Amino acid sequence: MELDKDLWARQEARELAKAAKIAQAQLAQMDQPQLDRICHAISSAFALEARNLAELAVQETGFGNVTDKITKNEFASKDLWDAIRNMRTVGVLKEDPTDKLWEIGVPVGVIGAIVPSTNPTSTVCYKAMIALKSGNSILFSPHPKALRCTLRAVEIVAKAAERAGAPNGAISCLTAGSMAGCQEMMSAPQVNLLLATGGPAMVRSAYSSGKPAIGVGAGNGPSYIHHSADVGAALDRIARSKTFDYGTVCASEQSIIVEKPLEETVRREGAKRGFFFMDKSQADQLAKLLFKPNGTLNPDIVGKNAKILAEKAGFSVPTDTRVLVADEQEAGPTRPYSMEKLCPVLAFYVMENEKAVLNKCVEVLTHEGSGHTFSMHAEDREVIKRFALKIPVSRFLVNTPSALGGIGASTGLFPALTLGCGAVGGSSSSNNISPLDLINIRRVAWDLSRPQKQNVDETLVEVLTAKILEKLNK
Repeated sequence: MELDKDLWARQEARELAKAAKIAQAQLAQMDQPQLDRICHAISSAFALEARNLAELAVQETGFGNVTDKITKNEFASKDLWDAIRNMRTVGVLKEDPTDKLWEIGVPVGVIGAIVPSTNPTSTVCYKAMIALKSGNSILFSPHPKALRCTLRAVEIVAKAAERAGAPNGAISCLTAGSMAGCQEMMSAPQVNLLLATGGPAMVRSAYSSGKPAIGVGAGNGPSYIHHSADVGAALDRIARSKTFDYGTVCASEQSIIVEKPLEETVRREGAKRGFFFMDKSQADQLAKLLFKPNGTLNPDIVGKNAKILAEKAGFSVPTDTRVLVADEQEAGPTRPYSMEKLCPVLAFYVMENEKAVLNKCVEVLTHEGSGHTFSMHAEDREVIKRFALKIPVSRFLVNTPSALGGIGASTGLFPALTLGCGAVGGSSSSNNISPLDLINIRRVAWDLSRPQKQNVDETLVEVLTAKILEKLNK
């Protein structure tokens, strides 16, 4: 029976990939205004269903909360549309009369898109819009844990796109939610590029498929509170970020790092804001819950609030607890608090001085999260610059909630739900992925060489020589 399911899933992937290729050939003939009308229609239709999709996602996956998933859905539709509405992606993008160079935007073709269970509906709208904006068709592979809500999200955006003029098959989704179907999609000859958002194993699979891929690594961002910061404001931002959808955004903080003189202030101000600093026994209990024996994150703790996590671990916390915090000093595979935790749990590092803080941040990121995101709370621009030159990340955020700042909701970064980690993080891009990452640039170039001018004296000699030879021949 299982074999039959796999065969069916693979066949479905082949058929949808073929249909997506046919649809993309039609999209490639559309101009920018036509593609923009399609994207605007997707944005509008999805925004109207933001609440329904949020409720469906929480009900099906058990991750996060409805209020913040509504915000994510609106971000992926309204905010994204505002960012791309005037962006040119196809046709002549630039004409340089001085260098005699044209740049023409060309779609890459069919996008194979993997959807994570933590953002199963907002990711659909975001990826569909950046794909169609740049003239590509897109085929989604849903996570099995979020199959129903992802299929519903794809249905909404596909119908809206078709009403606005997109061909049938431009937006489609595998319906089995199986690894066999996903692998078949990634290897399908019609698929030109993979846009992989998910766990490390899924991203590695995308990169090993032999196809061009844009994948994202794990987030594990430290947050440094410098002594020049407003500590209360910094903790407010961190609490807002770490509780947003209960920690399911990969850009959210995973640890707080401070210098020794600031430790007691952070503990005192944190307690006022719902940070619960666990004792060693409580931290050990929770650590056993966070990860499985094989080192992978326990899905049962993903996107759960702090009180539920404490109850699952076997201890109680005050009713106003928002974030659980564990004292930590090391980083590595035997230190669970030094890794990405997709829930409102933080490690707390206390270092002797600024140099030790910098070294610890690099150590944490080198263990996990290189290339992703780092946040800093400070007013001293010089220390911000020193750290910005050394920290190995693609997003260095200052005085903002990291989960919101990393995706571009509270910063000037492009609004995105796929965050490239660059070469240091094993990713092909360090960008917040936009429609411009899903096109190729065709360059039309004219010859710039000039006829060489001969030296006047050389020309005169040549003329006289010719006359002399003419006389001699006579």
